[in-house]
Amino acid sequence: MLSKRTLHWLKACLHGSKQPSCEQRARDLIAAIDAGGLPLNPARVNDIARQLGLEVSVRAPMPETIERIRQVLHRM
Repeated sequence: MLSKRTLHWLKACLHGSKQPSCEQRARDLIAAIDAGGLPLNPARVNDIARQLGLEVSVRAPMPETIERIRQVLHRM
């Protein structure tokens, strides 16, 4: 039995749905954090930041990177 997430992904692939934009991914990340979630994958946070045009060191503290993403979104 496939999980709901896997089924959703398969349906999206079959129907040619697009991946969310980098801006939408960033907004979703910030919304999840504001709702009390914790980002568990620093690589994903760094990827979002880089897609927004930020230079991010792999050693940068995640809270600092998240704050920089917030600043970029505020300017958009």
